[in-house]
Amino acid sequence: MRKPLLATAVLAGATVLTACNSATSVPGPTGQGVLAGVCPSTVVVQTDWFATPERAAAYQLVGPNGTVDVKKGAYSGPLGDTGVNVEVRLGGPFLGGQPVPAQMYQDQSITLGFVPTDDAVRAQAKFPVTGVFASLDVNPQIVLFDPATYPQITSWKDVPASGAPVVYSEGKLFMDYLIAHGDVKPDQADASFDGTPSRFVAEHGRVMQQGYVSNEPYRWEHDVKGWLKPVKSLLVHESGYEIYPHAWSVRTGDREELSPCLRKLVPMLQQAQIDYITDPEPVNAALLRIAQTIPDGPPMTAGGNTDSVKVQLAQKIVGNGPDNSLGDFDTARVERVISAVTPILRKRGVEVPDGLAADAIVTNEFIDPSIGLKSTP
Repeated sequence: MRKPLLATAVLAGATVLTACNSATSVPGPTGQGVLAGVCPSTVVVQTDWFATPERAAAYQLVGPNGTVDVKKGAYSGPLGDTGVNVEVRLGGPFLGGQPVPAQMYQDQSITLGFVPTDDAVRAQAKFPVTGVFASLDVNPQIVLFDPATYPQITSWKDVPASGAPVVYSEGKLFMDYLIAHGDVKPDQADASFDGTPSRFVAEHGRVMQQGYVSNEPYRWEHDVKGWLKPVKSLLVHESGYEIYPHAWSVRTGDREELSPCLRKLVPMLQQAQIDYITDPEPVNAALLRIAQTIPDGPPMTAGGNTDSVKVQLAQKIVGNGPDNSLGDFDTARVERVISAVTPILRKRGVEVPDGLAADAIVTNEFIDPSIGLKSTP
């Protein structure tokens, strides 16, 4: 069972967030050139979207003073004093419509890619990847709604009777799961989401809409003209669709060759997430600078970034895995995801290997079990 996550002092209570082990803090006393000659001279991290607080561990590796490359859609700089550089690449339009696993095989310079568990299953036959670190323990994906319009909705079991259209992006596997498990009726599913609040506002909250719990509720209440009031939401994770949204993954065939690097690097990834969540504002400012420099990304404000960290902690989006470590995988949970998505993918004509098991798509081999979150009086 996953241990309950702490709350920070900025949330309710007086708990303080600390690291179980800060020896690998990035940047910090990692040792002069400790990764030089062991890892690629530039560790390339391919993310799945624009630079946001949910993806901030990657940007924490570079720190607040990295270089923004507008044309390439990248943020880069030295990884502390380790002797290597980090290049964090934005996803979304910079991927040209390709899923991250396909991009990783097309561009062999990518060291690690953000691959959710369901996409790892989808890619296994053609573009196999292995997750080595889970920066988020819970998927922040939600369906949000207006509590004034739908006061009867308190859990997923209330959604079908509401009759509300549930607006989402075409191709999202979670909707197939929700329909298969009776949480959404087929005629409620509306795959016309355009990434904006326009329809939600125009229809005065009569639709439910996908989003991130660590982003949209704050924006709807504080920034979305024509709304500017609270919304409520349901976490997709609570429906039983328990993917890891950001499994930092390597090409499976490269795992052995990269092992010496991963043994040193993965603990730094763990610590980077802890360092960000403990003191987020320097990198939050960098995220805002990236958003202001690279056009066409999602709206971002300093207040929204600050709130996102609070929500990620309160909703246990960032937290320890099956034990007291941050970033490790619960393999039983991964097995449940494989079982849930395999029939959905096969129905879509996607090849999924028979007997696919968790150890084919994730590993805890490189996780430092002493690095995690803990509370102190």
